[in-house]
Amino acid sequence: MGTTVDAGHDGSARDSALLSGPPPGERSVFKRLRPVDEVMRVLLLLCGVLSILTTIGIVLVLGNEALAFFRNSGATLGEFLTGTKWQPVAGEFGFLPLLNATLITSFWAMVVALPLGIGAAVYMSEYASVGVRDRLKPVLEILAGIPTVTYGFFALTFMTPLLRGIFGQDQIEIYNMLAAGLVMGVMILPTIASMSEDALRSVPMSLREASYGLGATKFETVARVVIPAALSGLIAAFIVGIARAVGETMIVAVASGAGPLGALTFDPTVAGETITGHIARISGGDLSYDSIDYNSIFAIGLLLFVMTLLLNIVSQWIVRRFREAYE
Repeated sequence: MGTTVDAGHDGSARDSALLSGPPPGERSVFKRLRPVDEVMRVLLLLCGVLSILTTIGIVLVLGNEALAFFRNSGATLGEFLTGTKWQPVAGEFGFLPLLNATLITSFWAMVVALPLGIGAAVYMSEYASVGVRDRLKPVLEILAGIPTVTYGFFALTFMTPLLRGIFGQDQIEIYNMLAAGLVMGVMILPTIASMSEDALRSVPMSLREASYGLGATKFETVARVVIPAALSGLIAAFIVGIARAVGETMIVAVASGAGPLGALTFDPTVAGETITGHIARISGGDLSYDSIDYNSIFAIGLLLFVMTLLLNIVSQWIVRRFREAYE
């Protein structure tokens, strides 16, 4: 004779157990964990408050010194943003030469970092085995942990001689924006690869299986299903990479040089002084407090802060606006 199981009674007992909570012995464990949750919640709140206060403090300090610069120098905001010559001592306050060099080095950095970063992310997310992925990710993390000043000397002593050997000694200056941009791309490669991999791995496996079920190959699935579904995360990684490149200091300060600040050029083989490189060079000299040169650093720094802040805000907006939601 078979054994009859009272499914209704068993289900009722299970529901009662779920409603009554864990057994008395386990409740003490949950009670001990609750203070930990409260501590973590308080720490998270403190981090948020600290971030807000720090941002406000930076804006106030930079804004106060920038106002002193405009007040003492007599420069207008329009002249500052559209001028093509930067020589505060001579009364020239054009910001465009610094911005031009910054954009050139950032462009060449993204030429290196974007295809390599997304390619590495696609490989680790879709093709690599667990063992290969576990070996490849630490290599990228090593790149992210190298001091940027080391990258700067690498660009000056290795990348520049390499470029001069390829294109000719007369075609590439010793200090040039191309070498700085290429090495800067290697530096931001781990950031783009990590963010892109997270975006790709967040795509549900059901979409891949549906693509395979329709007869698509692995490459077609990646190119036509996975990448479009993760596009918002990839764009956000691209923008964060640009913000990282714009704010980089030591690589451009060591390898890019200090080109003429009265000429706009799109030639990356010549020297060019970026925003951060100019700040590093000027702040290391003997400047008297509250002088025009001294206050000009804060005006440039405020504009750089606004640029990077806007880039990060745009990346967060893109993620929220174009994120694909799946059930």
